[in-house]
Amino acid sequence: MAVTGVSGNSLFYRVVVSQSYPTKLVKFASVPLELQQLPRKPLCCSCDDSSSSLSSFTALSTETPPDGYRRNVGICLINSSKKKIFAATRIHIPYTWQMPQGGADEGEDLINAALRELREETGVTSAEFLAETPYWLTYDFPLKVKQKLNRRWGTNYKGQAQKWFLFKFTGKEEEINLLGDGSEKPEFNEWKWMFPEQVLERAVDFKKPVYEQVLKIFSPYILTDADERNCFERRKAHINFRRQGRKFYTLKQ
Repeated sequence: MAVTGVSGNSLFYRVVVSQSYPTKLVKFASVPLELQQLPRKPLCCSCDDSSSSLSSFTALSTETPPDGYRRNVGICLINSSKKKIFAATRIHIPYTWQMPQGGADEGEDLINAALRELREETGVTSAEFLAETPYWLTYDFPLKVKQKLNRRWGTNYKGQAQKWFLFKFTGKEEEINLLGDGSEKPEFNEWKWMFPEQVLERAVDFKKPVYEQVLKIFSPYILTDADERNCFERRKAHINFRRQGRKFYTLKQ
Protein backbone atom coordinates (compact mmCIF):
# COMPACT_ATOMS: atom_id res chain seq x y z
CA MET A 1 0.00 0.00 0.00
CA ALA A 2 1.03 3.65 -0.15
CA VAL A 3 1.19 5.97 2.83
CA THR A 4 1.19 9.75 2.53
CA GLY A 5 2.97 11.95 4.99
CA VAL A 6 4.83 15.18 5.58
CA SER A 7 8.53 15.48 6.44
CA GLY A 8 9.42 19.07 7.26
CA ASN A 9 7.74 21.02 4.49
CA SER A 10 7.87 18.12 2.03
CA LEU A 11 4.87 16.15 0.89
CA PHE A 12 5.70 12.58 0.01
CA TYR A 13 4.19 9.23 -0.91
CA ARG A 14 5.68 6.17 0.78
CA VAL A 15 5.18 2.91 -1.07
CA VAL A 16 5.10 0.00 1.37
CA VAL A 17 5.85 -3.25 -0.43
CA SER A 18 4.51 -6.47 1.03
CA GLN A 19 5.38 -9.97 -0.08
CA SER A 20 2.64 -9.85 -2.73
CA TYR A 21 3.81 -6.46 -4.06
CA PRO A 22 0.42 -4.71 -4.33
CA THR A 23 0.38 -1.96 -6.92
CA LYS A 24 -2.66 0.08 -5.89
CA LEU A 25 -1.94 3.46 -4.32
CA VAL A 26 -4.25 5.12 -1.84
CA LYS A 27 -4.48 8.89 -1.43
CA PHE A 28 -5.59 10.38 1.88
CA ALA A 29 -7.99 13.31 1.70
CA SER A 30 -6.23 15.04 4.60
CA VAL A 31 -3.23 15.88 2.40
CA PRO A 32 -3.83 19.14 0.45
CA LEU A 33 -2.88 17.74 -2.96
CA GLU A 34 -4.81 20.47 -4.77
CA LEU A 35 -2.08 22.90 -3.72
CA GLN A 36 0.55 20.78 -5.46
CA GLN A 37 -1.05 20.20 -8.87
CA LEU A 38 0.99 20.48 -12.05
CA PRO A 39 -0.37 22.90 -14.64
CA ARG A 40 -2.39 21.16 -17.36
CA LYS A 41 -1.35 21.98 -20.90
CA PRO A 42 -2.86 21.29 -24.29
CA LEU A 43 -1.69 17.95 -25.65
CA CYS A 44 -1.86 18.59 -29.38
CA CYS A 45 1.56 19.08 -30.94
CA SER A 46 0.32 21.97 -33.04
CA CYS A 47 -1.65 23.46 -30.14
CA ASP A 48 1.14 23.21 -27.56
CA ASP A 49 2.51 26.73 -27.37
CA SER A 50 5.52 26.15 -25.15
CA SER A 51 6.97 23.90 -22.46
CA SER A 52 6.42 24.58 -18.74
CA SER A 53 8.66 27.17 -17.20
CA LEU A 54 11.63 25.72 -15.34
CA SER A 55 11.53 28.50 -12.77
CA SER A 56 7.98 27.59 -11.70
CA PHE A 57 9.28 24.30 -10.27
CA THR A 58 12.52 25.48 -8.69
CA ALA A 59 11.15 25.82 -5.15
CA LEU A 60 10.01 22.19 -5.16
CA SER A 61 13.51 21.00 -6.04
CA THR A 62 15.04 22.20 -2.76
CA GLU A 63 12.73 20.26 -0.41
CA THR A 64 14.13 17.63 1.92
CA PRO A 65 13.21 13.98 1.36
CA PRO A 66 11.77 11.95 4.26
CA ASP A 67 14.24 10.51 6.75
CA GLY A 68 15.73 7.10 6.08
CA TYR A 69 15.44 7.29 2.29
CA ARG A 70 18.15 7.87 -0.27
CA ARG A 71 17.82 11.13 -2.20
CA ASN A 72 17.14 10.11 -5.78
CA VAL A 73 15.93 11.46 -9.12
CA GLY A 74 13.98 9.71 -11.86
CA ILE A 75 13.78 10.68 -15.53
CA CYS A 76 10.78 10.12 -17.77
CA LEU A 77 12.04 10.83 -21.30
CA ILE A 78 9.39 10.97 -24.02
CA ASN A 79 10.10 10.91 -27.75
CA SER A 80 9.40 13.76 -30.15
CA SER A 81 5.87 12.50 -30.87
CA LYS A 82 5.12 12.62 -27.11
CA LYS A 83 3.60 9.14 -27.30
CA LYS A 84 6.39 6.82 -26.12
CA ILE A 85 8.80 6.70 -23.18
CA PHE A 86 12.45 5.65 -23.02
CA ALA A 87 12.99 2.41 -21.08
CA ALA A 88 16.00 0.13 -20.78
CA THR A 89 17.06 -3.20 -19.26
CA ARG A 90 19.66 -3.35 -16.50
CA ILE A 91 22.82 -5.30 -17.33
CA HIS A 92 22.72 -7.35 -14.13
CA ILE A 93 18.91 -7.64 -13.84
CA PRO A 94 17.66 -9.18 -17.10
CA TYR A 95 14.03 -9.13 -18.23
CA THR A 96 13.14 -6.02 -16.19
CA TRP A 97 12.83 -2.59 -17.74
CA GLN A 98 13.06 0.80 -16.11
CA MET A 99 13.32 4.50 -16.77
CA PRO A 100 16.66 6.19 -15.94
CA GLN A 101 17.21 7.10 -12.29
CA GLY A 102 20.06 7.72 -9.87
CA GLY A 103 21.22 9.25 -6.63
CA ALA A 104 21.46 12.99 -6.10
CA ASP A 105 24.39 14.39 -4.14
CA GLU A 106 23.74 16.38 -0.99
CA GLY A 107 23.05 19.99 -1.99
CA GLU A 108 22.91 19.15 -5.70
CA ASP A 109 20.06 20.84 -7.56
CA LEU A 110 17.64 18.07 -8.46
CA ILE A 111 17.00 19.03 -12.07
CA ASN A 112 20.76 19.22 -12.63
CA ALA A 113 21.06 15.79 -11.01
CA ALA A 114 18.39 14.47 -13.40
CA LEU A 115 20.21 15.88 -16.44
CA ARG A 116 23.49 14.43 -15.18
CA GLU A 117 21.97 10.97 -14.65
CA LEU A 118 20.35 11.10 -18.09
CA ARG A 119 23.70 11.93 -19.68
CA GLU A 120 25.64 9.34 -17.64
CA GLU A 121 23.20 6.48 -18.32
CA THR A 122 22.00 7.18 -21.88
CA GLY A 123 24.38 9.72 -23.42
CA VAL A 124 21.42 12.04 -24.03
CA THR A 125 22.06 15.77 -23.80
CA SER A 126 19.32 16.98 -26.16
CA ALA A 127 16.31 17.16 -23.87
CA GLU A 128 13.62 19.77 -23.21
CA PHE A 129 12.25 20.10 -19.67
CA LEU A 130 8.47 19.72 -19.41
CA ALA A 131 7.46 19.00 -15.83
CA GLU A 132 8.41 17.81 -12.34
CA THR A 133 6.46 15.76 -9.80
CA PRO A 134 5.21 18.14 -7.09
CA TYR A 135 6.08 15.80 -4.20
CA TRP A 136 8.51 13.04 -3.26
CA LEU A 137 7.63 9.45 -4.19
CA THR A 138 9.23 6.75 -2.07
CA TYR A 139 9.49 2.99 -2.14
CA ASP A 140 10.99 0.48 0.29
CA PHE A 141 13.63 -1.97 -0.86
CA PRO A 142 12.80 -5.69 -0.63
CA LEU A 143 14.98 -7.23 2.10
CA LYS A 144 17.64 -8.81 -0.16
CA VAL A 145 17.92 -5.66 -2.29
CA LYS A 146 18.16 -3.52 0.85
CA GLN A 147 20.98 -5.63 2.29
CA LYS A 148 22.91 -5.69 -0.99
CA LEU A 149 22.67 -1.95 -1.70
CA ASN A 150 23.36 -0.80 1.85
CA ARG A 151 26.41 -3.06 1.96
CA ARG A 152 27.61 -1.51 -1.32
CA TRP A 153 26.89 2.08 -0.24
CA GLY A 154 27.86 1.71 3.44
CA THR A 155 24.46 3.09 4.47
CA ASN A 156 21.26 2.00 6.18
CA TYR A 157 18.54 3.24 3.83
CA LYS A 158 15.02 1.83 3.95
CA GLY A 159 14.49 2.70 0.31
CA GLN A 160 14.60 5.61 -2.11
CA ALA A 161 12.83 8.97 -2.15
CA GLN A 162 12.48 10.22 -5.71
CA LYS A 163 11.65 13.42 -7.48
CA TRP A 164 10.74 12.69 -11.10
CA PHE A 165 11.36 14.93 -14.11
CA LEU A 166 9.70 14.79 -17.51
CA PHE A 167 11.82 15.65 -20.55
CA LYS A 168 11.15 15.52 -24.29
CA PHE A 169 13.97 14.11 -26.40
CA THR A 170 14.92 16.67 -29.06
CA GLY A 171 17.94 15.00 -30.63
CA LYS A 172 18.50 12.23 -33.14
CA GLU A 173 18.41 8.62 -32.00
CA GLU A 174 22.11 8.22 -32.85
CA GLU A 175 22.74 10.34 -29.75
CA ILE A 176 21.42 7.60 -27.46
CA ASN A 177 24.42 5.60 -26.23
CA LEU A 178 24.09 3.13 -23.36
CA LEU A 179 27.80 3.54 -22.64
CA GLY A 180 26.77 6.98 -21.41
CA ASP A 181 29.28 9.79 -21.26
CA GLY A 182 32.07 7.52 -20.01
CA SER A 183 32.07 8.92 -16.46
CA GLU A 184 30.35 5.88 -14.91
CA LYS A 185 30.07 2.16 -15.59
CA PRO A 186 27.27 1.30 -18.05
CA GLU A 187 24.01 0.23 -16.40
CA PHE A 188 21.84 -0.75 -19.39
CA ASN A 189 22.28 -3.21 -22.25
CA GLU A 190 19.14 -2.59 -24.35
CA TRP A 191 16.65 0.24 -24.79
CA LYS A 192 13.28 0.85 -26.45
CA TRP A 193 10.60 3.49 -26.86
CA MET A 194 7.53 2.11 -25.06
CA PHE A 195 3.94 3.14 -24.50
CA PRO A 196 3.23 4.09 -20.85
CA GLU A 197 1.31 0.88 -20.16
CA GLN A 198 4.27 -1.17 -21.44
CA VAL A 199 6.68 0.67 -19.14
CA LEU A 200 4.45 -0.07 -16.16
CA GLU A 201 3.92 -3.70 -17.13
CA ARG A 202 7.64 -4.46 -17.52
CA ALA A 203 8.90 -2.63 -14.43
CA VAL A 204 10.19 -4.61 -11.46
CA ASP A 205 7.34 -5.24 -9.00
CA PHE A 206 8.50 -3.08 -6.09
CA LYS A 207 8.80 -0.02 -8.38
CA LYS A 208 5.43 -0.39 -10.07
CA PRO A 209 3.43 1.71 -7.54
CA VAL A 210 5.83 4.64 -8.02
CA TYR A 211 5.74 4.24 -11.80
CA GLU A 212 1.96 4.24 -11.67
CA GLN A 213 1.96 7.59 -9.87
CA VAL A 214 4.65 9.10 -12.13
CA LEU A 215 2.75 8.18 -15.30
CA LYS A 216 -0.50 9.49 -13.82
CA ILE A 217 1.08 12.84 -12.92
CA PHE A 218 2.73 13.24 -16.34
CA SER A 219 -0.25 11.93 -18.34
CA PRO A 220 -1.40 15.45 -19.43
CA TYR A 221 1.86 15.75 -21.40
CA ILE A 222 1.81 12.33 -23.07
CA LEU A 223 -0.23 11.90 -26.24
CA THR A 224 -2.60 9.02 -26.86
CA ASP A 225 -4.22 7.97 -30.14
CA ALA A 226 -7.44 9.66 -28.98
CA ASP A 227 -5.55 12.92 -28.41
CA GLU A 228 -4.14 12.76 -31.94
CA ARG A 229 -7.58 12.18 -33.42
CA ASN A 230 -8.94 15.15 -31.46
CA CYS A 231 -6.03 17.30 -32.64
CA PHE A 232 -6.70 16.30 -36.25
CA GLU A 233 -10.39 17.17 -35.93
CA ARG A 234 -9.57 20.54 -34.34
CA ARG A 235 -7.08 21.37 -37.12
CA LYS A 236 -9.59 20.28 -39.75
CA ALA A 237 -12.34 22.42 -38.22
CA HIS A 238 -9.96 25.39 -37.98
CA ILE A 239 -8.96 25.05 -41.67
CA ASN A 240 -12.61 24.78 -42.75
CA PHE A 241 -13.48 27.84 -40.67
CA ARG A 242 -10.74 29.89 -42.35
CA ARG A 243 -11.82 28.72 -45.80
CA GLN A 244 -15.40 29.72 -45.10
CA GLY A 245 -14.17 33.11 -43.94
CA ARG A 246 -12.23 33.66 -47.17
CA LYS A 247 -15.28 32.69 -49.25
CA PHE A 248 -17.45 35.16 -47.33
CA TYR A 249 -14.87 37.92 -47.83
CA THR A 250 -14.70 37.20 -51.61
CA LEU A 251 -18.48 37.35 -51.96
CA LYS A 252 -18.62 40.73 -50.21
CA GLN A 253 -15.97 42.09 -52.54
